[in-house]
Amino acid sequence: MKKLIQFKNIVKTFDGQQVLKGINLDIYENEFVTLLGPSGCGKTTLLRILGGFLAPDEGTVIFDGEDITNVPPHKRELNTVFQKYALFPHMNVFDNIAFGLNLKKEPKDIIAQKVMRMLKMVGLEGYAKRGVHEMSGGQQQRVAIARALVNEPKVLLLDEPLGALDAKLRKEMQKELKKIQKEVGITFIFVTHDQEEALTMSDKIVVLRDGDILQVGSPTDIYNEPVNRYVANFIGASNIIDGNMIEDNLVMFENKKFSCVDKGYNPNQPVDVVIRPEDLSIVSPKEGNLKGIVKSVLFKGIHYEVVVETSAGCAISVDMVVSEDKPVNNESAHERMSANDFFLDAQDINEGLVNDAYIIDRADAQAWNPDTDERISISKVEYELRPEKGTYPVTFYTASGTMVTSNMIVADINRSVNEEYGEEIYAVNFFKKADEIQESMFLKTDLKVWANALAYDIEEGTPVEITEVEYDFDPQTITPGTYKVTFKTEGYRYRVDTTQHCEVGASVGLKFGPEDIHIMEKMQGDQE
Repeated sequence: MKKLIQFKNIVKTFDGQQVLKGINLDIYENEFVTLLGPSGCGKTTLLRILGGFLAPDEGTVIFDGEDITNVPPHKRELNTVFQKYALFPHMNVFDNIAFGLNLKKEPKDIIAQKVMRMLKMVGLEGYAKRGVHEMSGGQQQRVAIARALVNEPKVLLLDEPLGALDAKLRKEMQKELKKIQKEVGITFIFVTHDQEEALTMSDKIVVLRDGDILQVGSPTDIYNEPVNRYVANFIGASNIIDGNMIEDNLVMFENKKFSCVDKGYNPNQPVDVVIRPEDLSIVSPKEGNLKGIVKSVLFKGIHYEVVVETSAGCAISVDMVVSEDKPVNNESAHERMSANDFFLDAQDINEGLVNDAYIIDRADAQAWNPDTDERISISKVEYELRPEKGTYPVTFYTASGTMVTSNMIVADINRSVNEEYGEEIYAVNFFKKADEIQESMFLKTDLKVWANALAYDIEEGTPVEITEVEYDFDPQTITPGTYKVTFKTEGYRYRVDTTQHCEVGASVGLKFGPEDIHIMEKMQGDQE
């Protein structure tokens, strides 16, 4: 195929923010190319540069062998269909389509022939005299496409033209656009953030993020062989698992080795493993490559979406003791002061991690002026550190002599270990006042901080994210008492698309073959 369009090192900046970061891309004759990515990734900016509506800060646009970087839009052999269609409301369908031809002063009989041909192509025969305001969204879009195509451009640019349509009509128009593109035999460049549209319609997909091209390929290539976690997540549903490439054609994940078809990685290189939901089969536990428990089942019309948990991750529960707020009041100094009882790990004391600042933080000790609510510094903390389990007093002072005493409760470290999953999680019981909980804007984050909750990979010693925080109280109506708070890391869960019905709680096996495993390099930012 002939190379029709070349973007060479296209850079564009708005208000100091680089929207396109040196884009290089080739587009060929008769291709249906989709620029795919989330809002703000640069796809529409790139399309507008090609259309001549924006000038790049750097770089060159080559069209059919000629530099068109500085050529005005009306002299470029391309037309654009916008999301809002931009039809002329005072004109009927015929006049809207004929508008560009009239500007060129073509003979009326030729205009009529071309317009009627376009109406037939887009399925609007008999609508020539209809007012565009009397037409549905799908019909208006067809008029906009006909108006663009009647000028016989070499390229049609489509900037999210299906965005205003309902779901059913959108699917119909996806098929219609692909059919029209095949009939007219020209290059279509389509902008969307809808992955299904891109997979359904395109010959080539260009995945963009933050002004960079991440991957270019056919829908099959993009879907089956994504280059990184971001692309895999953006194009369809994915099961993505941390793994290590032991050697060519052999990968390890979930502490098991599996044959795969990928090669060319370094021995024991950390990788991301992708298994698509439709490539997993649910079998008996004995037959499966992995065993798990069915956690949820959703009926999707033609299949079930089943979530199977093969490892529960790590979890730990602590007690949150909610006490009444009884601050000490020092009227002569215009000060109030409060401090919570708090727990400390004996191991933290042995390792020298405990100091005044740490104790003030754990006790949430604070002093303030009751008239202005202005904070007052705590000038002194009195306590005796002992690694032995027990309850010890801690007294906090301000410079004016206001003081409050709370209890430091030294206990064994509170931890939970999942040897099979290779994780451990720590947290401590803690004390809080009801108003602190009610006023928290990010309660789950605050609960992790208050409980000093942390999780680690046992082998690597690296932090593991605590993904779930569960509690058994209503934050807005909480009263003094003891409440359970549970922190969890994420286990391995797989989504399976299957026609086989499963019961929640059932033990099942997951079956897959070497060809169902896709390996991706770990890349900076691919966790996003």
